[in-house]
Amino acid sequence: MTKRHIDLPTDVEEAIDRTIGDVDRRLSGDEETAVVVLEVLADLFGDWHAYERYREGDSLPPLTRARIESYDPRNVRIESEHWAEQDLADLREAKCLRHLWRGFDLSPLANNLAFALPFREMLADHLFEEAGTGLQLFGGIKIQCGHNIEIGDNVVVHNDVLLDDRGELVIGDRVSVADRSHLHTHSHDTVDQTDVTTYRTVVEDDVRLGYDAMIDAGCRVGENSLVGASSMVRGDVPAHQIAVGSPAKTVKTKPGWEPVAEHPGPLADNREERRLDRELPADLDPFDEFGRDLSPPGEPTDL
Repeated sequence: MTKRHIDLPTDVEEAIDRTIGDVDRRLSGDEETAVVVLEVLADLFGDWHAYERYREGDSLPPLTRARIESYDPRNVRIESEHWAEQDLADLREAKCLRHLWRGFDLSPLANNLAFALPFREMLADHLFEEAGTGLQLFGGIKIQCGHNIEIGDNVVVHNDVLLDDRGELVIGDRVSVADRSHLHTHSHDTVDQTDVTTYRTVVEDDVRLGYDAMIDAGCRVGENSLVGASSMVRGDVPAHQIAVGSPAKTVKTKPGWEPVAEHPGPLADNREERRLDRELPADLDPFDEFGRDLSPPGEPTDL
Protein backbone atom coordinates (compact mmCIF):
# COMPACT_ATOMS: atom_id res chain seq x y z
CA MET A 1 0.00 0.00 0.00
CA THR A 2 1.39 3.38 -1.00
CA LYS A 3 1.20 5.92 1.78
CA ARG A 4 2.02 9.59 2.08
CA HIS A 5 3.89 11.23 4.94
CA ILE A 6 1.95 13.85 6.91
CA ASP A 7 3.78 16.52 8.90
CA LEU A 8 2.30 18.37 11.85
CA PRO A 9 3.26 21.93 12.71
CA THR A 10 6.73 21.90 14.24
CA ASP A 11 5.59 23.30 17.59
CA VAL A 12 2.92 20.58 17.88
CA GLU A 13 5.42 17.80 17.13
CA GLU A 14 7.84 19.24 19.68
CA ALA A 15 5.08 19.39 22.32
CA ILE A 16 4.20 15.72 21.66
CA ASP A 17 7.86 14.71 21.94
CA ARG A 18 8.24 16.63 25.21
CA THR A 19 5.11 15.11 26.73
CA ILE A 20 5.94 11.52 25.81
CA GLY A 21 9.57 12.07 26.82
CA ASP A 22 8.46 13.30 30.25
CA VAL A 23 6.36 10.15 30.88
CA ASP A 24 9.22 8.00 29.59
CA ARG A 25 11.70 9.64 31.98
CA ARG A 26 9.35 9.21 34.94
CA LEU A 27 8.79 5.52 34.16
CA SER A 28 12.56 5.06 33.82
CA GLY A 29 13.36 6.90 37.05
CA ASP A 30 13.14 6.12 40.75
CA GLU A 31 9.45 6.96 41.24
CA GLU A 32 7.11 4.09 41.99
CA THR A 33 5.49 3.06 38.71
CA ALA A 34 2.01 2.93 40.25
CA VAL A 35 2.27 6.58 41.32
CA VAL A 36 3.44 7.67 37.86
CA VAL A 37 0.52 5.80 36.27
CA LEU A 38 -1.96 7.33 38.73
CA GLU A 39 -0.80 10.87 38.04
CA VAL A 40 -0.58 10.45 34.26
CA LEU A 41 -4.12 9.07 34.09
CA ALA A 42 -5.48 11.80 36.38
CA ASP A 43 -3.94 14.42 34.12
CA LEU A 44 -4.99 12.60 30.93
CA PHE A 45 -8.65 12.59 31.96
CA GLY A 46 -8.70 16.17 33.30
CA ASP A 47 -8.89 15.14 36.95
CA TRP A 48 -5.69 16.79 38.18
CA HIS A 49 -7.42 19.28 40.48
CA ALA A 50 -9.60 16.54 41.99
CA TYR A 51 -6.46 14.43 42.44
CA GLU A 52 -4.75 17.26 44.31
CA ARG A 53 -7.75 17.58 46.61
CA TYR A 54 -7.69 13.81 47.14
CA ARG A 55 -3.98 13.92 47.94
CA GLU A 56 -4.58 16.71 50.48
CA GLY A 57 -7.27 14.65 52.20
CA ASP A 58 -10.15 16.91 51.20
CA SER A 59 -13.71 15.63 51.11
CA LEU A 60 -14.82 14.48 47.66
CA PRO A 61 -18.11 13.14 46.29
CA PRO A 62 -18.10 9.31 46.47
CA LEU A 63 -17.95 8.77 42.71
CA THR A 64 -15.18 11.33 42.31
CA ARG A 65 -13.15 9.60 45.01
CA ALA A 66 -13.78 6.18 43.42
CA ARG A 67 -12.72 7.54 40.03
CA ILE A 68 -9.49 9.03 41.36
CA GLU A 69 -8.65 5.86 43.27
CA SER A 70 -9.27 3.75 40.14
CA TYR A 71 -6.42 5.56 38.36
CA ASP A 72 -4.07 3.86 40.81
CA PRO A 73 -3.28 0.34 39.53
CA ARG A 74 -2.74 -0.82 43.11
CA ASN A 75 -6.50 -0.40 43.62
CA VAL A 76 -7.45 -2.40 40.52
CA ARG A 77 -7.92 -6.14 40.06
CA ILE A 78 -7.11 -7.80 36.72
CA GLU A 79 -7.69 -11.31 35.45
CA SER A 80 -4.03 -12.26 35.03
CA GLU A 81 -3.40 -11.83 38.79
CA HIS A 82 -5.37 -15.06 39.33
CA TRP A 83 -3.09 -17.07 37.03
CA ALA A 84 -0.92 -19.03 39.41
CA GLU A 85 1.84 -19.78 36.89
CA GLN A 86 2.69 -16.06 36.57
CA ASP A 87 5.46 -14.58 38.71
CA LEU A 88 3.78 -12.01 40.94
CA ALA A 89 6.79 -9.69 41.08
CA ASP A 90 6.97 -9.43 37.28
CA LEU A 91 3.20 -9.20 36.98
CA ARG A 92 2.98 -6.39 39.54
CA GLU A 93 5.08 -4.04 37.38
CA ALA A 94 3.41 -5.18 34.15
CA LYS A 95 -0.02 -4.60 35.68
CA CYS A 96 0.79 -0.92 36.28
CA LEU A 97 1.93 -0.37 32.70
CA ARG A 98 -1.02 -2.30 31.26
CA HIS A 99 -3.34 -0.11 33.32
CA LEU A 100 -1.81 2.99 31.77
CA TRP A 101 -2.01 1.47 28.27
CA ARG A 102 -5.69 0.57 28.56
CA GLY A 103 -6.54 3.83 30.26
CA PHE A 104 -4.83 5.77 27.49
CA ASP A 105 -6.81 3.84 24.87
CA LEU A 106 -10.04 5.10 26.48
CA SER A 107 -8.96 8.73 26.33
CA PRO A 108 -9.72 11.22 23.53
CA LEU A 109 -5.97 11.67 22.99
CA ALA A 110 -5.79 8.07 21.71
CA ASN A 111 -7.64 9.22 18.57
CA ASN A 112 -4.64 11.33 17.54
CA LEU A 113 -2.24 8.91 15.81
CA ALA A 114 0.54 11.49 15.94
CA PHE A 115 0.47 11.12 19.73
CA ALA A 116 -0.95 7.61 20.18
CA LEU A 117 1.54 5.63 18.09
CA PRO A 118 4.73 6.99 19.69
CA PHE A 119 3.10 6.89 23.14
CA ARG A 120 2.27 3.18 22.82
CA GLU A 121 5.72 2.48 21.39
CA MET A 122 7.22 4.11 24.47
CA LEU A 123 4.97 2.05 26.76
CA ALA A 124 5.89 -1.15 24.90
CA ASP A 125 9.55 -0.45 25.61
CA HIS A 126 8.77 -0.47 29.33
CA LEU A 127 6.17 -3.25 29.34
CA PHE A 128 7.40 -5.94 26.94
CA GLU A 129 10.29 -8.30 27.60
CA GLU A 130 11.81 -6.95 24.39
CA ALA A 131 10.51 -4.21 22.11
CA GLY A 132 12.05 -3.08 18.84
CA THR A 133 11.95 0.31 17.17
CA GLY A 134 9.54 1.68 14.59
CA LEU A 135 6.51 0.02 16.19
CA GLN A 136 3.01 1.01 15.12
CA LEU A 137 0.58 -0.23 17.76
CA PHE A 138 -3.01 0.82 17.10
CA GLY A 139 -6.04 1.03 19.39
CA GLY A 140 -7.83 -1.67 21.31
CA ILE A 141 -4.92 -4.12 21.49
CA LYS A 142 -5.60 -6.53 24.37
CA ILE A 143 -2.47 -7.61 26.20
CA GLN A 144 -2.86 -10.40 28.74
CA CYS A 145 0.31 -9.83 30.78
CA GLY A 146 2.83 -7.85 28.73
CA HIS A 147 6.13 -8.94 30.23
CA ASN A 148 6.08 -12.21 28.25
CA ILE A 149 6.13 -10.51 24.82
CA GLU A 150 9.15 -10.11 22.54
CA ILE A 151 8.54 -7.97 19.47
CA GLY A 152 10.95 -6.91 16.74
CA ASP A 153 11.50 -3.79 14.64
CA ASN A 154 8.98 -2.10 12.34
CA VAL A 155 6.04 -4.23 13.44
CA VAL A 156 2.47 -3.06 12.80
CA VAL A 157 -0.33 -4.34 15.04
CA HIS A 158 -3.71 -3.01 13.98
CA ASN A 159 -6.93 -2.44 15.92
CA ASP A 160 -8.59 -4.86 18.36
CA VAL A 161 -5.88 -7.52 18.26
CA LEU A 162 -5.38 -10.04 21.08
CA LEU A 163 -1.75 -10.56 22.13
CA ASP A 164 -2.11 -13.41 24.61
CA ASP A 165 1.17 -13.79 26.49
CA ARG A 166 0.07 -16.02 29.32
CA GLY A 167 2.79 -18.20 27.83
CA GLU A 168 5.50 -16.58 25.70
CA LEU A 169 4.78 -14.65 22.51
CA VAL A 170 7.60 -13.89 20.07
CA ILE A 171 7.01 -11.64 17.05
CA GLY A 172 9.83 -10.97 14.59
CA ASP A 173 10.75 -7.94 12.48
CA ARG A 174 8.50 -6.29 9.89
CA VAL A 175 5.42 -8.30 10.87
CA SER A 176 1.95 -6.98 10.00
CA VAL A 177 -0.98 -8.11 12.15
CA ALA A 178 -4.39 -7.12 10.76
CA ASP A 179 -7.40 -6.04 12.79
CA ARG A 180 -9.11 -8.53 15.12
CA SER A 181 -6.39 -11.15 14.87
CA HIS A 182 -5.79 -13.42 17.87
CA LEU A 183 -2.36 -14.76 18.85
CA HIS A 184 -2.62 -17.36 21.62
CA THR A 185 -0.04 -18.87 23.97
CA HIS A 186 -2.19 -20.97 26.31
CA SER A 187 -4.87 -23.64 26.06
CA HIS A 188 -7.38 -25.29 28.41
CA ASP A 189 -7.99 -28.99 28.92
CA THR A 190 -11.17 -30.11 27.18
CA VAL A 191 -12.61 -31.62 30.39
CA ASP A 192 -11.07 -29.60 33.22
CA GLN A 193 -11.09 -25.96 32.17
CA THR A 194 -8.87 -25.02 35.09
CA ASP A 195 -6.05 -27.20 33.69
CA VAL A 196 -4.04 -24.73 31.61
CA THR A 197 -1.00 -25.42 29.42
CA THR A 198 1.25 -22.57 28.30
CA TYR A 199 3.37 -22.47 25.15
CA ARG A 200 5.87 -20.38 23.26
CA THR A 201 4.16 -19.05 20.11
CA VAL A 202 6.39 -17.67 17.35
CA VAL A 203 5.65 -15.37 14.41
CA GLU A 204 8.82 -14.97 12.37
CA ASP A 205 10.13 -12.05 10.29
CA ASP A 206 8.09 -10.53 7.45
CA VAL A 207 4.88 -12.42 8.24
CA ARG A 208 1.47 -10.99 7.36
CA LEU A 209 -1.59 -12.05 9.33
CA GLY A 210 -4.88 -11.25 7.60
CA TYR A 211 -8.01 -9.80 9.18
CA ASP A 212 -9.45 -11.96 11.97
CA ALA A 213 -6.71 -14.59 11.70
CA MET A 214 -6.16 -16.88 14.71
CA ILE A 215 -2.82 -18.43 15.66
CA ASP A 216 -3.23 -21.29 18.11
CA ALA A 217 -0.99 -21.66 21.16
CA GLY A 218 2.41 -23.18 20.45
CA CYS A 219 2.34 -22.68 16.68
CA ARG A 220 5.11 -21.18 14.56
CA VAL A 221 4.39 -19.00 11.54
CA GLY A 222 7.46 -19.14 9.28
CA GLU A 223 9.22 -16.13 7.79
CA ASN A 224 7.72 -14.28 4.85
CA SER A 225 4.50 -16.30 5.05
CA LEU A 226 0.95 -15.02 4.71
CA VAL A 227 -2.06 -16.18 6.75
CA GLY A 228 -5.36 -15.38 5.08
CA ALA A 229 -8.30 -13.53 6.61
CA SER A 230 -10.35 -15.52 9.16
CA SER A 231 -7.94 -18.46 8.94
CA MET A 232 -7.26 -20.66 11.98
CA VAL A 233 -3.64 -21.81 12.25
CA ARG A 234 -3.27 -25.00 14.31
CA GLY A 235 0.16 -26.09 13.15
CA ASP A 236 3.41 -24.67 11.78
CA VAL A 237 3.23 -22.56 8.62
CA PRO A 238 6.40 -23.10 6.55
CA ALA A 239 8.38 -20.10 5.33
CA HIS A 240 7.20 -18.28 2.18
CA GLN A 241 3.83 -20.06 2.11
CA ILE A 242 0.26 -18.77 1.91
CA ALA A 243 -1.99 -20.47 4.49
CA VAL A 244 -5.77 -20.20 4.43
CA GLY A 245 -8.79 -21.98 5.86
CA SER A 246 -10.05 -23.32 9.17
CA PRO A 247 -8.03 -25.26 10.06
CA ALA A 248 -5.48 -23.60 7.79
CA LYS A 249 -3.33 -25.39 5.27
CA THR A 250 -0.81 -23.99 2.84
CA VAL A 251 -2.25 -23.61 -0.64
CA LYS A 252 0.46 -21.75 -2.50
CA THR A 253 4.06 -20.61 -2.32
CA LYS A 254 4.67 -16.89 -2.64
CA PRO A 255 5.68 -16.21 -6.25
CA GLY A 256 9.46 -16.20 -6.62
CA TRP A 257 10.18 -18.28 -3.50
CA GLU A 258 9.38 -21.69 -5.01
CA PRO A 259 13.03 -22.88 -5.09
CA VAL A 260 13.44 -22.44 -1.31
CA ALA A 261 9.92 -23.31 -0.07
CA GLU A 262 8.27 -26.55 0.92
CA HIS A 263 5.39 -28.01 -1.03
CA PRO A 264 1.94 -26.72 0.03
CA GLY A 265 -0.28 -28.93 2.15
CA PRO A 266 -1.45 -29.62 5.73
CA LEU A 267 0.39 -27.95 8.59
CA ALA A 268 2.66 -30.04 10.82
CA ASP A 269 1.67 -29.95 14.49
CA ASN A 270 4.82 -29.27 16.53
CA ARG A 271 3.19 -27.50 19.44
CA GLU A 272 4.52 -29.91 22.06
CA GLU A 273 8.05 -28.74 21.22
CA ARG A 274 7.12 -25.29 22.51
CA ARG A 275 5.22 -26.34 25.61
CA LEU A 276 6.40 -24.44 28.69
CA ASP A 277 7.01 -26.29 31.93
CA ARG A 278 6.05 -23.81 34.62
CA GLU A 279 5.90 -24.85 38.25
CA LEU A 280 3.12 -23.55 40.44
CA PRO A 281 3.94 -22.00 43.83
CA ALA A 282 4.23 -24.59 46.61
CA ASP A 283 1.89 -22.61 48.89
CA LEU A 284 -0.81 -22.22 46.22
CA ASP A 285 -4.41 -22.55 47.43
CA PRO A 286 -6.21 -23.20 44.11
CA PHE A 287 -9.92 -22.83 43.51
CA ASP A 288 -12.28 -23.86 40.73
CA GLU A 289 -14.50 -20.92 39.79
CA PHE A 290 -16.93 -23.24 38.00
CA GLY A 291 -17.31 -25.99 40.60
CA ARG A 292 -18.36 -28.50 37.96
CA ASP A 293 -18.66 -32.25 38.32
CA LEU A 294 -15.96 -33.47 35.91
CA SER A 295 -16.54 -37.21 36.33
CA PRO A 296 -17.90 -38.99 33.22
CA PRO A 297 -21.13 -41.01 33.60
CA GLY A 298 -20.64 -44.18 35.60
CA GLU A 299 -17.52 -42.98 37.42
CA PRO A 300 -17.52 -41.97 41.09
CA THR A 301 -17.56 -38.24 41.75
CA ASP A 302 -15.57 -36.22 44.26
CA LEU A 303 -18.72 -34.55 45.55
